[in-house]
Amino acid sequence: MKIVMIGASGFVGTRLINLLWECEGYDCRNVDLLPSHFFNDITVIGDVRDQEQMDRELAGADLVVLLAAQHRDDISPVSLYYDTNVGGMEVTLKAMEKNGVKRLIFFSSVAIYGLNKKCPDESHPADPFNHYGKSKWQAEQVAGKWYESHPDWNINIVRPTVIFGERNRGNVYNLLNQISGGKFLMVGNGRNRKSMAYVGNIVSFSKYLIDSVKDGYNVFNYIDKPDMDMNALVGHVSKVLKKHIPSTHFPYWLGMAGGYCFDLLAKVSGKKLPISSVRVKKFCSTTEFDARKAHSCGFKAPYTLDEGLARTLEFEFVHPRPDDIIFKSE
Repeated sequence: MKIVMIGASGFVGTRLINLLWECEGYDCRNVDLLPSHFFNDITVIGDVRDQEQMDRELAGADLVVLLAAQHRDDISPVSLYYDTNVGGMEVTLKAMEKNGVKRLIFFSSVAIYGLNKKCPDESHPADPFNHYGKSKWQAEQVAGKWYESHPDWNINIVRPTVIFGERNRGNVYNLLNQISGGKFLMVGNGRNRKSMAYVGNIVSFSKYLIDSVKDGYNVFNYIDKPDMDMNALVGHVSKVLKKHIPSTHFPYWLGMAGGYCFDLLAKVSGKKLPISSVRVKKFCSTTEFDARKAHSCGFKAPYTLDEGLARTLEFEFVHPRPDDIIFKSE
């Protein structure tokens, strides 16, 4: 099977290529703005917004995996979210049609649901609160409208929650690093649940879709269950690292006040800062989603959430690797 991945030089794409590389029957190529740390020999530098280039790169493909996205909280100008996330979908679909490719896996996000929703499943109304979520939802709408006039295609939409794992430098790593280093400040009561997905499971689910879900238009939330609340997460890190980790609780209003102060400082200084009101709001929100569809369709996750966290903690903090190959994300 000839698979073209768009935007696979990052964290998830690299792990997905590696998984397929270890199996027989897959011929993978990657098109990305950046070179690949591990698979540069199959990577072409390219832009998902460039129609002529995508028309060329998708020639001969059997399936496309669309990962390319603007995802950080602080992208400027905000039009870049829509140019890449929505425009990239439009370009990809047109290039697929030109080359006779009828299978697409698109990585969307649970960000389309918005904040503090009560365990939404795939049928829950979209209510994104930021430009990333809005642009991902618009991209899904483009794909859905396209499928209406191309019913013989197979389009699989994956809405993962925050993804973590070895070598990733995103929000979960930052949180684990703060907890393990004793520099963690718990804003709120700690009972808010945080859904997460281990990268080893999300790429295995992607392979399952490639191999087994070949018809129709399908949408899947992906979350590793059961969800942990913040207090339980701190306890699990403490257990894995075999160290006592104290946590001090700060009122939510105080945390948000600090976030707004950092917003003002960032605006005045013109610098990107690690703390903002948006990040405090996201940290204190409940991000719990229904993933029964993904976990009841025949897929079996190779790792439990506890195992994924333990593998990450061991790799990053117990026996850290000397090389500097990391992937930065939200």
